[in-house]
Amino acid sequence: MPSRIRLLSTDFDGTLVAHGSDPVLDRGCMEQIEKLQGDGVLWAINTGRSVDLLQTGLTDFDFPIHPDFILTSERDVFRPSSNGGRWEPFGDWNERVAREHAELFQSAESVLAEVVDFVSQKTKARLLYHSAGLEGLVAENEAELDRVAEFIDRAREKQPKFHYQRNTVYLRFCHVDYHKGAALAELSRLLEIPREEIFAAGDHHNDISMLDGRYARYPACPANAILEVKAAVRSAGGYVATEAYGAGVREALLHFAHL
Repeated sequence: MPSRIRLLSTDFDGTLVAHGSDPVLDRGCMEQIEKLQGDGVLWAINTGRSVDLLQTGLTDFDFPIHPDFILTSERDVFRPSSNGGRWEPFGDWNERVAREHAELFQSAESVLAEVVDFVSQKTKARLLYHSAGLEGLVAENEAELDRVAEFIDRAREKQPKFHYQRNTVYLRFCHVDYHKGAALAELSRLLEIPREEIFAAGDHHNDISMLDGRYARYPACPANAILEVKAAVRSAGGYVATEAYGAGVREALLHFAHL
């Protein structure tokens, strides 16, 4: 891999992990990333999963390699812990993100109330809560989630900072300025690695912010990516693989290596 790529940002589910397939992980992809790590390239998993759920996934799917950094919940940035734990916040980014989200949700209570009413009365979707309150929802299918997203897009016109991230049937409410791309930008700032030396790969709606060319010079997606992702990658001058899941990520890495 040429020295121009120094940081990899890869989605987890649907990109590296092929749910329902056997094998779940592409051996060639894992070997390629491991080789790059050996050459000094840093690897970050950029996922909608929480830290705990990501760690569970790494264990359950028997990952043979481990990331250098993790970007979780589509916004938080973690580095390996220096005090005995597995991961710790990298800088004060996570704290700032949490504060801005709390302030946003307080100011957007009326919009959230409209969304809750719509979801409860007009859909079969299930609202998801955590300790801080309403987090998002899970729809019965992607067509239903399309309807919910269209409603939120109308409702948020009076509160434009209120937004959402979506992946298959899951939707998470969020601040419009915080997403996978913003988390990647913060990691690149902390590591002093410019956009021109970053590769990113993903497959679904919530990956588009790191694949549209703003934060990664080398965006890519596997063949199983949704059409909107493929369009974003092509528009950014990236690479749409002919193979699915991890095999497609490896294909993209090799493509950029031979430019």
